[in-house]
Amino acid sequence: MHLRKTSRLLSATKQLVKGIRYSITVELSNTQCKKSTRLRTCDFYPELHKLKTEVCVFEVWDIPWQEASTQFKQKCQPKVESQLKETNKVVDASASQPLQESVELLGQFKEFMVTYNKVYSSQEEADHRLRVFHENLKTSEKLQSLDQGSAEYGVTKFSDLTEEEFRSTYLNPLLSQWTLHRPMKPAPRARGPAPSSWDWRDHGAVSSVKNQGMCGSCWAFSVTGNIEGQWFLKNGTLLSLSEQELVDCDGLDQACRGGLPANAYESIEKLGGLETETDYSYTGKKQTCDFTTMKVAAYINSSVELSKDEHEIAAWLAENGPISVALNAFAMQFYRKGVSHPLKIFCNPWMIDHAVLMVGYGERKCFLHVVLFILGFIRLVPDSCINASVLSVKSIPFWAIKNSWGEDYGEQVRQP
Repeated sequence: MHLRKTSRLLSATKQLVKGIRYSITVELSNTQCKKSTRLRTCDFYPELHKLKTEVCVFEVWDIPWQEASTQFKQKCQPKVESQLKETNKVVDASASQPLQESVELLGQFKEFMVTYNKVYSSQEEADHRLRVFHENLKTSEKLQSLDQGSAEYGVTKFSDLTEEEFRSTYLNPLLSQWTLHRPMKPAPRARGPAPSSWDWRDHGAVSSVKNQGMCGSCWAFSVTGNIEGQWFLKNGTLLSLSEQELVDCDGLDQACRGGLPANAYESIEKLGGLETETDYSYTGKKQTCDFTTMKVAAYINSSVELSKDEHEIAAWLAENGPISVALNAFAMQFYRKGVSHPLKIFCNPWMIDHAVLMVGYGERKCFLHVVLFILGFIRLVPDSCINASVLSVKSIPFWAIKNSWGEDYGEQVRQP
């Protein structure tokens, strides 16, 4: 019935997180003005028994380069006597008050450690990881509130890593450096139009989900997955080929510090082929090259670059097998299951940092234009749909992508 306004500023912080995240805690009190009035000055009630005060927390995500701000949290509760000391100083969130180790938080962290078999070297390290885990819970909540699909974000095996640790350990920054990409000869056009849907998993051309471990070798997994599919189509046998051979012997790339698929194809041609996973097993770290020509199980004669036309890509994929591609892996650190559609700004093509294997495409009935992740596999919406914002039930196209973070990441059951 009555207007409320800020009666006291309790705290204000800001943090750089893909923009600027502001967290503001204030006291709001009711005034003597009714909502229907249009007055410039509205005083609080002088009588304490009529003055109703609440403590409210507001969080706002400001993206200056988009000229957009989003309020994604507003939580109010009645004021109690003990409150934070008043301050209007803007502080760095990393230097804020020590983490309040609630029973619920400790329970979540313990469950996380048991589920993913986490062991830390010291109590100091465990305390640090608990703080990171707590901050990551908040980040996953923000992703959840901003997601435009039906994805569930939360605790994953990466939840005790900072964003920088995750990016430097599991992703591939070289993919975004376009000056490093060598030109490849263009692929010939597909012989016919694309079928309405296709999935090479249903045709036996895709090996099981692998795990690159704590090594930025996604580029190697993307390329070997492509060659596994090509070899299957050529000879009818699905082999699991060696990524470790590329990590050790590819002199054009940087092993666990990243690489480019185009370089990997050139290296495989120069080496003479790939050994199997059994003969040259994966260790997740660079070692001395132990390649043996006599053990080559599959080889290639050339590599090509596909057109950027998505209809042509679909037709080529259905006709010629799984394709090595790269994407922006923002939001994947805390993805658990469901249909995921991050804001477009977080999928900037100039921030591509993860190589994967495209294994299929199709259409799926959804309420939104979305991205779907499943058991180490991902379904991606083509660019032509990302700008749409109408909420309606319709069939939308997707790309099916095989990931390389193990079977304990993503959904555990493939959706029908």
